Amino acid sequence: MSKECNIIHKLTEKLERHSFPFDESNIPLNGIYILFQKGENAHNQDRIVRVGTHTGDNQLRPRLKQHFLNENKDRSIFRKNIGRALLNKNKDPFLQFWELDLTTRKARETYSTQIDSQYQKKIEIDVSKYIQENFSFCVFEVQSKEERLEIEKKIISTVSWCFECKQSADWLGNYSPKKKIIKSGLWLVNELYKTPFDVISIKKLEKLIAD
Repeated sequence: MSKECNIIHKLTEKLERHSFPFDESNIPLNGIYILFQKGENAHNQDRIVRVGTHTGDNQLRPRLKQHFLNENKDRSIFRKNIGRALLNKNKDPFLQFWELDLTTRKARETYSTQIDSQYQKKIEIDVSKYIQENFSFCVFEVQSKEERLEIEKKIISTVSWCFECKQSADWLGNYSPKKKIIKSGLWLVNELYKTPFDVISIKKLEKLIAD
């Protein structure tokens, strides 16, 4: 998979790179985003550390805001994973509370007395600061939901199978309590090591990005 992964990395070099604060008018309404992280390299360039998309129509911009701006780890698994690693690195016992999903009203009522809400806000701020200072991304337009999900899966699988895409010793993900993140070197736990791009399907991706 190294050849196909190298092609994907080279294709990202042709796309506009965004960093925080980003101008959302330069981002399509529907598409796929690819994240890069400071200090992480592969294929003689910045290493892909996360791939993502969205399911609802016209939700790419809001999805990126959920990662970079909205301080709610239960609306962004990426934020949740960054927080997990930061807390675990510092051996912070608050990790057990960070794991709780407070999306529903019932969950909030059940755990509200157990959680230090002010401290959780501090962690959310720390997560935002880390993401905003350390991550950049590129995007490409894909209108169809089915096509977005298929391409996302194949990119993730291709990168996870690549023997050249290894994290650095200082990568924050090495402190993740999620073994899949440590093993893959990606801020992901789903779609790893599945069906990657082959020599035929990678040509379709090249054409899509070129267009």
